[in-house]
Amino acid sequence: VIALPDGFQPEGVAAAGRYAWFGSRATGEIYRADLITGAGRQVSPATGTPSLGLKVDPRGRLFVAGGTAGDARVIDTRTGAVLASYRFADAPTFVNDVALTRDAAWFTDSNRPVLYRLPLGRGGTLPPADGFTRLPLTGDFQQTGTGINLNGIAPTPDGRALIVVQSNTGTLFRVDPATGVTTTVDVPGSTFVNGDGLLLLGRTLYVVQNRLNQVAVVELNRAGTTGVLRRVLTDPDFDVPTTVASALGRLYLPNARFSTPPTPATPYTAVAVDAR
Repeated sequence: VIALPDGFQPEGVAAAGRYAWFGSRATGEIYRADLITGAGRQVSPATGTPSLGLKVDPRGRLFVAGGTAGDARVIDTRTGAVLASYRFADAPTFVNDVALTRDAAWFTDSNRPVLYRLPLGRGGTLPPADGFTRLPLTGDFQQTGTGINLNGIAPTPDGRALIVVQSNTGTLFRVDPATGVTTTVDVPGSTFVNGDGLLLLGRTLYVVQNRLNQVAVVELNRAGTTGVLRRVLTDPDFDVPTTVASALGRLYLPNARFSTPPTPATPYTAVAVDAR
């Protein structure tokens, strides 16, 4: 268990080497923790808007989903400098999570049936502020009600498509990144209600189910069209974990504690569990 700052209200996590970065849904602050010593510090100050899903790339850049602000930003993990900002949408919007592929960063919007794409140029060059595109989703996915719809996102094992989870229905969908056409991922006998962050390692997809305090472990085929639920991970230290990152042979999950009224003194933690 790794202590995070009191009152922090974590949601997103990204990891590389011995470090993990956590985003505050309350203030937008980014906090870096040493996964070996537990020591940590602020690397990017509060923005007044949420920092939700996070991913870090090999160049040391942190991609941050901005929730109700309808935006995203890219931060230098070494200096904390904001390298670029993007305004995707006006309210109602909830830019929730992000996945990195070879040539793009993809963001979900829990209030809209759309993905936002930031193209990455040669050498990972970031696009200008208006250089993103919107990909409307068609096919099997249907926006349902006013709650959280699209949430976590990850590439398929073959890298040719994307997988998203719809939190309120518990369904996984495969998304064609060229057309936006979605098809249901067939996982016989399984649904993933409260599905939140996704993490793909090889052909294994980890689906965090936040209020259920568990992580579903799904083995996918290479195309990501079908899967089999292999096991469910849980831990007595889970307290509504939201997202997941892999480091040092473990999975790291921040406890968002959605069922606990937040105060400036409320303690928050991240939990490491064995990925096997």
